[in-house]
Order: sequence, then C-alpha cells, then structure tokens
Amino acid sequence: MEKNVLRAIDGIALYPLISFGIFGLFFLVLLAYAVLVKSDFIDQMSRLPLQGDDTTAPQQQGGAPC
Repeated sequence: MEKNVLRAIDGIALYPLISFGIFGLFFLVLLAYAVLVKSDFIDQMSRLPLQGDDTTAPQQQGGAPC
C-alpha cells in the first residue's frame, strides 16, 4: 500500500536526488576541511582535553548560611 501512495506523488523521484546531492556536498566539504586544516591546529585540539585549566578563578569556600 505504501508503494502506491508514493507512486501517486508527482515528482517523488526528485527527493532522493536532492538528498544524495546534499550528502555528497556535505561529505566533500568535510573532506576538504580535513585535508586543508593545519596539523598544528589538530595537535593543539587533540591535547586540549588533557591540559589542566590553571586560568580559572579559585572557588570560594563555604556557602549559604543555614
């Protein structure tokens, strides 16, 4: 039954082509980004979660009085 419903829609064959085009464009943009990004930036980003954060202000001790 679903096949008959989809066949009744005019221009339904265009939607898979549009979605494939969007996917292909997205893939090419990500591939170009991966090739063109500088390796020192990638190294810096890969070390980021392992670095200590010494720039934050110390936490205040105590809290709201009870």
